This record gives sequence, structure tokens and C-alpha cells, in this order.
Amino acid sequence: MFNVERLFGKSTRGKRLKSDDRIPGDLPFVTAGESNEGVSAFIGNNVTVFSGNTTTIDMFGSAKYRNYKYGADDHVAVVHTEKLSRHAAIFITSAIHKSSYTGMFDYGRNFYAKDADQLNIYLPSKNQQPDYEFMENYIAELEAYLTAAGLKDYNLTQEEQQALDNYNDLIFNVFNVIDVFDVKNTSNILARDIKQNSGNTPYLCASSENNGVSSYISYDNRFLEKGECIFIGGKTFVVSYQGRDFYSNDSHNLTLRLKGENGKTKLTQLYLATCVHKGLNHKYSWGDSISNAKIQKDTISLPSKNNKPEFSSMEILISAIQKLVIKDVVQYADRKIALHRQVVKSGVEKV
Repeated sequence: MFNVERLFGKSTRGKRLKSDDRIPGDLPFVTAGESNEGVSAFIGNNVTVFSGNTTTIDMFGSAKYRNYKYGADDHVAVVHTEKLSRHAAIFITSAIHKSSYTGMFDYGRNFYAKDADQLNIYLPSKNQQPDYEFMENYIAELEAYLTAAGLKDYNLTQEEQQALDNYNDLIFNVFNVIDVFDVKNTSNILARDIKQNSGNTPYLCASSENNGVSSYISYDNRFLEKGECIFIGGKTFVVSYQGRDFYSNDSHNLTLRLKGENGKTKLTQLYLATCVHKGLNHKYSWGDSISNAKIQKDTISLPSKNNKPEFSSMEILISAIQKLVIKDVVQYADRKIALHRQVVKSGVEKV
């Protein structure tokens, strides 16, 4: 966790400028609100001009990344992220928004620059410092992934649409966990015995954050767990799909590997991980944690055909859901890009 003021210095508050006092010009003027990204006018007034690659937070706590010069009213706080790369600044803006846009602020209680300085945000770190290189690479890779995945090709196939339409017609049966999976305890590698960020292999703990990965390490391969499995954090009952080989921090953790050859795809196992969590989460807690012995008697509900798990339906459903999520992200990004172009174009036209 990092404090915004310690990272970027004191935030700056804009200047009050009534609508009647605004002189037409080419400088975007940022106020509170979501319409047109908060740009309410283009002005020629003598106001502080904030540089691009900065973050604004309006009176409601909504944070936005700006990659153009602008002015701002007194209901807007500017966080000075301009020395960061574009990708890192975008990552920081997202972290700030998550911390500031909580519903605490409204017309009766405005968010101000002093509130920005008091914000604490969660960031990936390295040697107890923000890992800006990771942030930059993460956003760059995300953009590349969405492009490679086909940003404009999120249309459902006929099979995927049919799977969604016919979901209520699926037949679900109850299966013993041990009839579907081979269940084993993981190895036990204590945190004190590893060196944080010493390698490229995930080191898992029973955390719901970051898919259970607490660090990436180099360690003795004799303790390496094979990926392509479902992982259960034993003491907290966190369930995740792990595609890569990994190390585990506790022998209370479990791996669930599908029996036979069917269903061993990422999409199917994402579905199965959800079923395991939904089916068993109500039973286990810190005071009554899951174990290999207890899970031997547990059951889960799965789509079935001929009294066997129907893995093909699971895979198609997750594929459809994934496309729907990507569609929402792409359309959101397209709206942001369109609004930015509108702001820039309007500014050019007024020059």
C-alpha cells in the first residue's frame, strides 16, 4: 500500500470559473461528471494549464487519465503522474479510482485535493517500491492481448449463442468430488524459506488476490506442483485455476486434477473451479477448514449427459461469457477513445 502524496507530491486544486466568466478558447476545461469525460467547455481564460499524462479526481471521487493539456475547476484534484510512462500512469489512475470512487463523496461532501493526498492505493511492488516496470508491461500486454484476441471479433458463434439460450435446459447431476478429480495435498514451502521475486515460478498462498500468487520464485524443483489443475487454499477455501506449474506455501492446500483425458482445457476448468467454490464454500471457514479427508465425502453439481459430466457444455459457456466480458471492455474503451477524439477535435476547431 502506498500514499499518493508520498509518490507524486501534493495534488493541485483547480480554479473556480463560473460559466458566465468563461472566454471561448481551445483549452479543455475539466469539471465534475462523466459526460464528455468531464470536459464542460473549451476556454481561453488565464488559468493554470495542467500537463497531459496526469490524473484528475472530481468531486465525486471519480478518477480519469488525461493525455492532453487542460484546465480544471476547484472541484477537481490533479494528481501529478506526468513523470510516469503513459501505461504506468493509466495503471495508477485505475488504482486511484478504486480507492477514491467509493460512494462516500457527493454534492454534500466533495472530494478535494487534500483527500487525494490522503489516499492509500494498492500497487504491485518490488523491493518495497512501486514496480512501475510491471505496471507498464501489464497495460501494454493487456492492450496487445485485446488486439490479438480480436477486439472487433467478439461476436458469439452460433454454438455459443445456443449454449446461452439453452442454459436453463441443461441437466445438472450431483457428483462425488473424488469421482471427478484426483485430490492431493500440496508440498509445504514456508515463506521464511523462500526469496521473494527470485524467479519466474508462481508461489501460491491461500489468498483471493492475484489468483493466489504472492510472489514469483526460484526453488527446489522437487517441490514443484504441476499446473493445469484446480487449487484450493486449504485454510481459507480460496479456489482458483492454475495453468502454470507452481510452488505452494502450505500442505493444507489441495490440488484437484481431472480424472481421465476429457475436460482438461482452461475454459472447462475455470467452470469447474467455480462449481467447486459455489458447491462447497458454505461448508468451510477458517475455523472449520477443508482437508483431503473431508473432501472425500463432498459433492458438487455439474452439467451432465448420460450421468457423466458434460465438459463440452462447460467449455462453450465459458467461451461465450468471456466474449461477452471482452465486448463490454471493448465498447467501454471505444467510448473513451471517441470522447477523447471529440475533445481533441473540438479544441482544434476552436484554434
